[in-house]
Order: sequence, then structure tokens, then C-alpha cells
Amino acid sequence: MNVAIVKYNAGNIHSVRLALNRLGIEPQVTDDARTLLSADRVIFPGVGEASTALAYLKERGLDEILLKLTQPVLGICLGLQLLCAHSEENDTPGLGVFPVRVRKFPPRDKVPHIGWNSIANLKGPLFKGIKEESYVYFVHSYYAELSEWTIAQGDYIVPFSAALHKDNYFAVQFHPEKSGKVGEQVLKNFLKVRNEK
Repeated sequence: MNVAIVKYNAGNIHSVRLALNRLGIEPQVTDDARTLLSADRVIFPGVGEASTALAYLKERGLDEILLKLTQPVLGICLGLQLLCAHSEENDTPGLGVFPVRVRKFPPRDKVPHIGWNSIANLKGPLFKGIKEESYVYFVHSYYAELSEWTIAQGDYIVPFSAALHKDNYFAVQFHPEKSGKVGEQVLKNFLKVRNEK
């Protein structure tokens, strides 16, 4: 299977690549439009600040390419947030795949949200074989609101979307590449998911 990882200036690409290597996949890390468009699966990872990451994508035309993809796409962490309509992080417009707002956690507790937390209300093929209240690893200060596209829910100060799905686009706020057996199963499920667009 030909899996492409979007190459841009937002971290965790190396750990995603290693996680795929453990599943027998050697992904292509690329910012080449033709390679992304022809891949069987595309992973859009990210750790960093929204407006800087979006500016980098726009400079290279990757924002337009991401919206043209018809194969299954998986956004991870900042990747999920950039696929949404708008982020409160530096008032950043998103790519708008998910018409959802990304908000900052209220400062009533420790922010960012770092560590293991459970997810619930699991829906769809991404969570096949995964039990309710399974634990996954998060690192984030901003969250996507709950919506009709929410396929997994987390709770940290407020309930939030731990995963989203619309058409051929999937996205997770947690890091499957750092989430042990549960994260490995999410990646396996993504590699098997049928294209719905």
C-alpha cells in the first residue's frame, strides 16, 4: 500500500513513520502534489502552532491539494485542528473540511492537556475492535467542539471531539503513534478503511 505523509513544518512526522514501519508500511514523506494525489492513503500529522503551520501549507499550495484528495485522509492532532473551519489559536482560518470551531481550553485547570485519557462514544470503522473508555495519548491546548461529525469524545475540563469523520476525511486529536496497542489498532483500521467519497 502506498501511504503518503504530508511534509510540512509541524512535528511528529518521524514518530508517525516509525509507527507505520511497525505495521510493515514504508510511507513517503512528501510535499509533492502528484505524490499526495496518487497515494492510497494520506496522513496529515502535526504538532505546533496553527497560523504558522497554515502559512507554510499555503506557501506550497498544500492547502489546496489537501482539499482535492479523494482517498482516505487521516489528520492527527494539529492536523485535525487545521481541517476544521477556524481555530482560536491566533484567530486562524482552517481548511474547512469539518465545519467545526477549535477553541482553547478554559484556564480552570492545567493547560495544555498532556497525557493519557479515555475516549468514549466510539463510532465508525476507525474504532473497529476498540473498547469504549480505551486510553490514548493527548498533547493539546485547543480542542474541536462536539458536532455531528464527532466519532469519539474526550473529556478534559470540557467534552471535546477526540475524533472526527466526514466523507473520506478522518481526524484524531490524540496521537495514535504514541497510544500503544489502541493507537496501533486505529492506524490498522485507517489502512483498511474503504473510501466513502
